[in-house]
Amino acid sequence: MKLTVRVWRQSGPDTEGQLVDYPVDGISTDMSFLEMLDTLNQQLIDAGEQPVAFDHDCREGICGSCGVVINGQAHGPETTTTCQLHMRAFSDGDIIDVEPWRAKGFPVIKDLVVDRSAFDRIIQAGGYITAPTGAAPDAHAAPVPKPDADLAFDNATCIGCGACVAACPNGSAMLFTAAKVSHLNSLPQGQPERTQRVLDMVDTMDAEGFGGCTNSGECTLACPKGIPLTSITTLNREFLKAARKARK
Repeated sequence: MKLTVRVWRQSGPDTEGQLVDYPVDGISTDMSFLEMLDTLNQQLIDAGEQPVAFDHDCREGICGSCGVVINGQAHGPETTTTCQLHMRAFSDGDIIDVEPWRAKGFPVIKDLVVDRSAFDRIIQAGGYITAPTGAAPDAHAAPVPKPDADLAFDNATCIGCGACVAACPNGSAMLFTAAKVSHLNSLPQGQPERTQRVLDMVDTMDAEGFGGCTNSGECTLACPKGIPLTSITTLNREFLKAARKARK
């Protein structure tokens, strides 16, 4: 295939960026999207130009570091991570726009690379327990009801890629925060910090500059791991309970 890839180029966080058109030829439909970007970068290097900076690591849909906005959609036209999107999703002659995640909480570092350390700080605000636990207990020592275990596992699949933020018209991190709160608060080990966890994580989320949730649902459509919108319901319920308890 021969494509025109229109890529966001921005040399640094304090500079203005713009979309730049690059023709790319010889693209196989079996290539992943990142392999296509690799081909483009080799083309740029051969021409003595700066390659496009983009995040990637495992390229197996596990780490979540590869996210970009493709033709206006987080991770592209399929519900998967960018590294698992293949070029057969496009047609010969297509023009493909590639942009970074756009949110106040995700400032651009260079080109398609954004700073997602805000997610780390949200997790640090509540992803721990202070209760002394001693040695590791046997796996069956703390019975967990199956509905609670299923809820925890469903939300633990979140890989922190940030697609929910990029897809949200408000740049909200509610789905990410909700996944972490729902995961930790549904397990016995998470009970000691249950109240303070949700208050601290929501406060940190707001302090990082993410927008508010208006239940548009775009976050769940873009999520490559299928975190449900009901997780936000769980977060709201946990937050109201915690806020009421804190007032008392």
